[in-house]
Amino acid sequence: MARTVLALTVTVGLLATGCTEDPGPPAGPPAPSNTAGTDPVSWRPCPEVAEEALAGIVPGGHVSQLIAGTTYECTTLSVPQDWSAPGETGTFEIALVRARRGEEHAGRIGSLLINPGGPGASGVEAAVYLTLAPLFGGLPQRVTDRFDVIGFDPRGVARSSPVECYTDEELDEVFGAEPDPAGQAEFDAAVADAQRFAEACGNKYGEALNYLSTRQTAHDLDAIRAAVGDEKLTYLGFSYGTLLGAVYAQLYPQRVRAMVLDGAVDAEQDAIAASRAQAAGFEQAFDNFAAWCEAHPDRCPQAPDARRAVTEALAGARRAPLAGADGREATAGWVLWAVIAALYSQDLWPVLSAALDQLDDGDPSGVFELVDTYTGRDERGAYPNLFDALTAINCADDGTEVTVAQARELQAQWREEYPLFGAPLAVSTLGCAAWPAQPDPYPTGPAEGAPPILLVGTTGDPATPYEATPKLAEMLGVGVVLTYEGEGHTAYPGPTCVDEVVNAYLIDLTVPDDGTTCPA
Repeated sequence: MARTVLALTVTVGLLATGCTEDPGPPAGPPAPSNTAGTDPVSWRPCPEVAEEALAGIVPGGHVSQLIAGTTYECTTLSVPQDWSAPGETGTFEIALVRARRGEEHAGRIGSLLINPGGPGASGVEAAVYLTLAPLFGGLPQRVTDRFDVIGFDPRGVARSSPVECYTDEELDEVFGAEPDPAGQAEFDAAVADAQRFAEACGNKYGEALNYLSTRQTAHDLDAIRAAVGDEKLTYLGFSYGTLLGAVYAQLYPQRVRAMVLDGAVDAEQDAIAASRAQAAGFEQAFDNFAAWCEAHPDRCPQAPDARRAVTEALAGARRAPLAGADGREATAGWVLWAVIAALYSQDLWPVLSAALDQLDDGDPSGVFELVDTYTGRDERGAYPNLFDALTAINCADDGTEVTVAQARELQAQWREEYPLFGAPLAVSTLGCAAWPAQPDPYPTGPAEGAPPILLVGTTGDPATPYEATPKLAEMLGVGVVLTYEGEGHTAYPGPTCVDEVVNAYLIDLTVPDDGTTCPA
């Protein structure tokens, strides 16, 4: 089991440098000659998708009230595994959902295709959440009144020919594993586990693993655009979804209508640079949490020194981990993952503080609840295939060669520079070292011929540090940066200022001035 290596890969994303020239779109679905709004695919009603997505979140009997006024329809699209040789490989089945408010009307613009990130997160479920404003911080009604929201599970994810290599028990071990295997024997065991997992997954899926790359999925986006009947693509991508959108814009620049990339990935970073940037991002976010604690001792029992409190909690978990009600032990791995999960949103800072306080009193339930919410682990202990897909997609993209000796050296260096997150993220650079798939790097270059693309960056974003936003905008050549001076991972929808700018862009194609800033 690739315990340590996989666990931190989930955070990092291990984004590899493409650094290639793409020969252009392969033979695939042509731009549709029909007008937007007519459907080349057949849709079927699927209210059960919304019910499944909300199971365990919304009390029974209330789902129908929440989704009233929105229809959910589903379909499946077959795409070639390899777009460069569509007749020589098998196919993947791509699951789509269309969420539509009200009836078809003259003011409807078309479809808004979304990707929530990961890689490995379900776009089908994200479409449900984003159309249930304001309960889940969903899309503004101005947007859902004008667009059908299209969610899709990318190849290898959830309902779309899913990759499933880990058992639920193995994933419990992943998140409970020692995040910083300092001893040589412990480090060597983590590396050996990663190698065994890669071999087992390769034996199960063979050459299909070669075709789970971002480049291939970008071609799927164009097939989806054609299938829903849009002449041009309107796209909203978060986190990893910004990379996917950027690759599409390079491959199909003239087919972009509007594109919002929120929480940008620096596509030109290699695995080591990406991991180091994220270590710095999480350390900064933790410093911001600690400053909040010090300023609000009535809400944060860890004040005045939250960093010391977390360091002591990790040490205590290493000495004598507390047992939870379901038998799991709150090891240092679970504690650190609870911290990571809470840093994604400032709204979770009080939740983290309460969980650490409970842990200090002998109750680890708050720690487990934070991690389970973050990972999607349900009350039965079952996980989605997010982490299997994340590994497979990242490693299909990753052409970076990191040796065991390099990772070991970085572990010691980054432990000094970034005390909480540096060493674990250094170890994560080995995540794809033994992966059996052939890398299929994505292109990195300008999206010549594309319209202005709006990139939204949050200054306190721990997972995709803000510095990546202007870098991706510069790479694309048509990027326009909107800065949100706040905390958390991604900004839209949410702050009023951000919403107003993004809504005007999506609906009216009103492009803001590059460098526009929204205060927290």
